Amino acid sequence: MILKKDKVFIIAEAGVNHNGSMDLAKKLIDAAIEAKVDAVKFQTFIAENIVSKDAEKADYQKNTTGESENQLEMIKKLQLSFDDFIELKDYCELKGIMFLSTPFDMDSVEFLKTLNMGLWKIPSGEITNLTYLQKIGAYNEEVIFSTGMSTMEDIKIALEVLTKAGTAKENISVLHCNTEYPTPFGQVNLEAMLHIKNEFDVTVGYSDHTLGIEVPIAAVALGAKIIEKHFTLDRNMVGPDHLASLEPEELKQMVSSIRNIELAISGSGVKELSESEKKNILIVRKSLHFNSDLESGHILTDKDFIAMRPGTGISPMRISEFIGKKLKVSVKEKTLLTENCF
Repeated sequence: MILKKDKVFIIAEAGVNHNGSMDLAKKLIDAAIEAKVDAVKFQTFIAENIVSKDAEKADYQKNTTGESENQLEMIKKLQLSFDDFIELKDYCELKGIMFLSTPFDMDSVEFLKTLNMGLWKIPSGEITNLTYLQKIGAYNEEVIFSTGMSTMEDIKIALEVLTKAGTAKENISVLHCNTEYPTPFGQVNLEAMLHIKNEFDVTVGYSDHTLGIEVPIAAVALGAKIIEKHFTLDRNMVGPDHLASLEPEELKQMVSSIRNIELAISGSGVKELSESEKKNILIVRKSLHFNSDLESGHILTDKDFIAMRPGTGISPMRISEFIGKKLKVSVKEKTLLTENCF
């Protein structure tokens, strides 16, 4: 399997942030490699097959690209040819990073099948596209699908379609997602990711459209096994998705943080001493010491003791064993209590 259950799979979503330029697309691949992600993903589509000339832009697209053109005119500028994607896949293989692309129409599905990716990423907008789901499901390869704008019933039906078409359920992963660019923090609803996991018994992850890197990191801490995040070379570039994307240094920081969180939650879950902290026990813990100078024959009370570092002597947890005992020797203030005192 491509996806490993014991490792968070990080997808750097180049999407359409290449602005229709192959040179820019390759620079995005280079930036993804430098950030040490697991895969870089694009979007494959034939504009006329997915958007009618009457389709409006989403509000976020109007905000980032203006209202002088319709959605079809906008995405035609962002379209790469099938030959371009062959070249990009070859470039990824040369550079040693996994190439992925999301298909948005049936012709693109059939084309991407020839590239033998072995892993399909279904976008939120196709979760209710029956023939599309059946087509990909029939390949019986690994599938990740996003669930922006979806209900639990939508997810249930999509899973049923994919499995009935031929994809084994254990090969399907589901990403919680909100499709607003950028997503308001108060509408992320990360708990929904756990609800999906518990309800459908599937591997879950998170496709993020918030600003910054906090939310995907939090998702990993909650148990996400896949993270997808848009990135760009420059958020100030013209295009629908740049503004809600990470720049290269931020992408690096996100990956590094995820890997650190991954290590931090990888323990057994049993509360026990770690190897790294054992050496600190004698330094940080305390031992019983005498609180003042005391003469031989003194009967000890609780006020005669003070707990002080180091922890090389008798534990303060044993104080009751020594209250009422008579000293055999005189002792000095702040000296260590030992059995030789009695």
